[in-house]
Amino acid sequence: MPQKQLKNAQYIELGSYQYWPVLVPRGIRLYTYEQIPVFLRENPYITDGYRAYLPSRLCLKSLFILSNETVNIWSHLLGFVLFFSLGVYDMASVLPTVGASREDYVIYCIGLFCFQVCMLCSVGYHLFCCHRSEKTSRRWVALDYAGISVGILGCYVPGVFYAFYCNNYWRQVYLVTVLALTLAVFFAQIHPLYLTKKWWRIRSIIFCVVAGYGLIPTLHWVWLNGGLGSAIVQVFLPRILIMYVIAAAAFVFYISKVPERYFPGQLNYVGSSHQVWHLLVVLMFYWWHQSVLDITNHRHSHPCPDNPQQHS
Repeated sequence: MPQKQLKNAQYIELGSYQYWPVLVPRGIRLYTYEQIPVFLRENPYITDGYRAYLPSRLCLKSLFILSNETVNIWSHLLGFVLFFSLGVYDMASVLPTVGASREDYVIYCIGLFCFQVCMLCSVGYHLFCCHRSEKTSRRWVALDYAGISVGILGCYVPGVFYAFYCNNYWRQVYLVTVLALTLAVFFAQIHPLYLTKKWWRIRSIIFCVVAGYGLIPTLHWVWLNGGLGSAIVQVFLPRILIMYVIAAAAFVFYISKVPERYFPGQLNYVGSSHQVWHLLVVLMFYWWHQSVLDITNHRHSHPCPDNPQQHS
């Protein structure tokens, strides 16, 4: 490595013994947990690799350095690219093939747009959380939580639309309800204590309630379709349950801080719980998108019994 580059290199520990040189732009350095501002101290088991005290310009530049937020940033930045690409492919190829209606296009746009918003809000937070202004950092935290709500909404809208495809009344009831729940979460963020550490348990409960509410329309859908013995229920109920299993696993990693809890300081850059949470969220959204594709095909091949021409 040239001598000039060595001056801008920092050595970080990746594992127990090896130290790697990392080039960083002038004005950026990596800090230990004890050196960062109090408002950034979320996980004591991640002991090093923190960015801090940066203006917006250097926050953006830090996108291309290795820190303990690099995987968090790029996992959801690439997640955004994935869902944007899926949107283009769906609109150009998949939906025309199944003879989709205008409603189908709208529903797919809403779902994938919500996933993309969730990804970008997360990228913004993990990129700018190290801002030298605590107020700016808190605003990005709020936007990240809002993005999670939007992502959950992106799961609900296509799910409810196609589950109650032949029942306009219940479709409208559940769509209005989930929209109201999402707006309620947005309004809850106005409370001055919402983003504080004192309310982390309340925040977790709120998101669990909003996500768990989906079990109610799911059980109603199973009942309307004749119970567990119904062919369509046997095909699609496991897909719904798998989505909830992925979501539950992601949440467990998020709140437990496992595995770094058992290996403090050893997973600062790769392998921490928040990174696993990010990957599982992308996997969950992708799984649900593929499931919605399948149920769309089913609905178009099995028109509503009261009007065989409906949505054909």
